[in-house]
Amino acid sequence: MTTTPLVALQRPKDISLDEIEAELSAIWHSQSADAPHQGATRASTFSMVVYEPEEFQQLLAALGFYEGPIDGIHGPMTKAAVQDAQKSYGLSITGRVDPLTLAKLREEFAKKPSDRIKFSNPNVRGFSISDAIAVQNPGRIITLCPMLGADQGVTAQVSAYCPVQQGSGGSLICCEYITLRGTKAALERVGDLVASLMIHDLPKFVWWKATPNPDQALFKVLAESCNCLILDSCYFSDPESEFLKIQELIGEDTYIADLNWHRLQPWQELMAAAFDPPERRASLIEADQLSIDYEKGNTAQAFLYLGWIASRLDWQPIALKETGGDYDLKYITFKGANQREITAELAAIPTADWGEILGDLVGIRITSTNLQANCCTILCSETTGCMRMEAGGSAQACQTEVVSSLSDQKAEFLLSQQLQRWGHDVLYEESLAVVAKILQLHG
Repeated sequence: MTTTPLVALQRPKDISLDEIEAELSAIWHSQSADAPHQGATRASTFSMVVYEPEEFQQLLAALGFYEGPIDGIHGPMTKAAVQDAQKSYGLSITGRVDPLTLAKLREEFAKKPSDRIKFSNPNVRGFSISDAIAVQNPGRIITLCPMLGADQGVTAQVSAYCPVQQGSGGSLICCEYITLRGTKAALERVGDLVASLMIHDLPKFVWWKATPNPDQALFKVLAESCNCLILDSCYFSDPESEFLKIQELIGEDTYIADLNWHRLQPWQELMAAAFDPPERRASLIEADQLSIDYEKGNTAQAFLYLGWIASRLDWQPIALKETGGDYDLKYITFKGANQREITAELAAIPTADWGEILGDLVGIRITSTNLQANCCTILCSETTGCMRMEAGGSAQACQTEVVSSLSDQKAEFLLSQQLQRWGHDVLYEESLAVVAKILQLHG
């Protein structure tokens, strides 16, 4: 494995495309000079732009809670800083940046005089995904790192990472990294430059690690320039609003990949397997009660799973009712086959052992008011259990299955897989279309 030195471009103004390409050319020239018998090949697999705000780490640092690097990794040091902030501001101590915590951090940061805002934390965003992605998919990665504070233009840092060697004594296959830093306003100005950095005639991906904003100029430019826009709805502060935006983007023929959708795969597979026997499959039409429990804090997985089941069984949403309470209860009414009425309940479960992903599914129960129907099925998380689902009671015998989560739910791992199989996901789009119909019942 060979890594070339980082070459930093520091300018008190916005960086230019010529400057970036000149530094990349210098890196390849240096690499060839250092290893003339080995050589290095610029990869031709894909181009990807990563929008990596990691605002919460910068906020924690500015407010004196965090002394580690701004790296986008929610490790022990970041978790401890979040807990300290939550304790200081009288919030629920979870160690995760939920919408209330993020809003409070922004509020406290806004109170600080601008001349007293200083960041001494090393900013290493742009190089943390190399092992997860570059080995499998060598290409060009352009990382956009929004910075808090005064607008001082856009700076660039370029490097090459060479993890793959073709055969014994063959040439190195390298990944190019371009990291651009500046305030949100500064990065907005260079949207066209960023789009032009994506290599022509190669698949172009944009991984937007934030809430999608179709009204934001940078988001719009990148969405229109790529073949695939990658999102992760576990990041969304308000999934119910964001899903409607995503549905509009799909309607405009934007290809969307939601990494959170792939986390549902074990739950989907077990539910499908439960109704694989012919006698159970025939009774599925009798199902008219569905309960979905999820970790409190993010409704995305619950709505996506509900949309998946409803789209497969041709349930048409007709009513949405929210009763709130400790479980933030939501009730959705559907019309099914033969005008049968189906009720689905979504319940946000407060859990003491917070998982890595906000809003993970906890348990699912599907059953029928027809006591003769052989369709009662309970799925439950191996980490959280099925106590609430099993305590719900039923006069029917229920088939219970324990769901093992994916071995790695981290976004970087799922992203690496996504880069191998990109293309329209019809099942996701059909499921999201149902979710959008449900959410539109609010109006």
